[in-house]
Amino acid sequence: MTDPTESTEPLTSASDPAGSAGTTQHPGTFLGDAALGRLRPLSFTVAYRMLGSVAEAEDVVQEALTRVSQTPDVRNPDAFVTTVTTRIAIDVLRSARVRRESYVGEWLPEPLVGPFPSLPVAMATPSPDVARHAELADDLSTAFLVLLETLTPTERAAFLLHDVLGFPHSQAADVIGTSEVAARQLASRARRRIAASTTAQAQASASTPAHPRAAAQTQAQTQTPAEAHAQRQTTRPRSAADRARAEQLVSRFLAACEEGAVDSFLELLTEDVVLTGDGGGNVPQGMSIVRPVAGRVTVARMLASFISRGAPLHFERALVGGEPGLLIVADDAVGGGLIGTWSFEVSDGLLSGIRGVINPRKLGHLGPLADLDRLQAALRRELEGRTAARRAAAHRAEDQPPSDSRPTES
Repeated sequence: MTDPTESTEPLTSASDPAGSAGTTQHPGTFLGDAALGRLRPLSFTVAYRMLGSVAEAEDVVQEALTRVSQTPDVRNPDAFVTTVTTRIAIDVLRSARVRRESYVGEWLPEPLVGPFPSLPVAMATPSPDVARHAELADDLSTAFLVLLETLTPTERAAFLLHDVLGFPHSQAADVIGTSEVAARQLASRARRRIAASTTAQAQASASTPAHPRAAAQTQAQTQTPAEAHAQRQTTRPRSAADRARAEQLVSRFLAACEEGAVDSFLELLTEDVVLTGDGGGNVPQGMSIVRPVAGRVTVARMLASFISRGAPLHFERALVGGEPGLLIVADDAVGGGLIGTWSFEVSDGLLSGIRGVINPRKLGHLGPLADLDRLQAALRRELEGRTAARRAAAHRAEDQPPSDSRPTES
């Protein structure tokens, strides 16, 4: 198979069969800085979808763009950079899988925070409109990336190339280094795995599955035309109204955090809600959960307990993985800085998944981080102060003489 750095006739995406406008090169010419700058967001979204790691994705992008810049006469830069990025990411993901097997606790993707106005939906298309932005947010959401972790590197590549980026199976096969039949089978297996991972959620509610494409394409193989039409009506990208409802739900969650009452959280959670934390073994003891916690009552009690500790922190609204979420930020009294992120999965108007990333090694790209040791010391002082106050109150109660309720004799 020809190495992508040596090919002078790169693949053309199904979404751009004629090649990108304005990118035709004269014979023997190389892409300039402006063209490479335009390709960077596309390369990053491909690498990040493949790896779920910002740091690893940035390394892949740097290597991919270096290879592209050294290749003459690239006729379709968008398809070519996608090809090169995917091939590099497959190798990186294989080695990353070994590291993740020894990861302490649950592994979650490194969060992207903020809107993605400059990131392409597929093949460096123009800035997305509302519907396309919603589709991109689905592709980069924490929930979707967690589902992709169930796939092998080649299944992940085949699924993303065909179902997300619009490559025909024949071109996806060329990128991966296999046959068209094998690429088709890889993508099909990926869809089945993703669909299987969302079956319980789909049965529990009538909400849209975690990623519409997988369910739609898997069921299309066995559905009647009428069933396929009904399926398409429930697997379209979420509307602005859906996004608004999610925003409202996060607002209610934020209000519950301010109240700190178990009942306030109970009203927002599904019966089978799961709370997952990712500290990676890099946070002080007691600041992150090691195993997922499931169940409406259990999760509500844990959230209320977390709030009741009186940590010097506050929450800020933000898009996390393209979805409404929260940033956990330390107060200025302990130096400020980011503690972690919370992303949410919504099912039928309630929260079905809460994923918190507190591992500082996954947050450095977001800005200054909080001093977790200083935060823990503040928590310890708060706990000691509360304990001392309770003991003092108990002592006062013991020293107070019992009241005599008998009537005074005249």
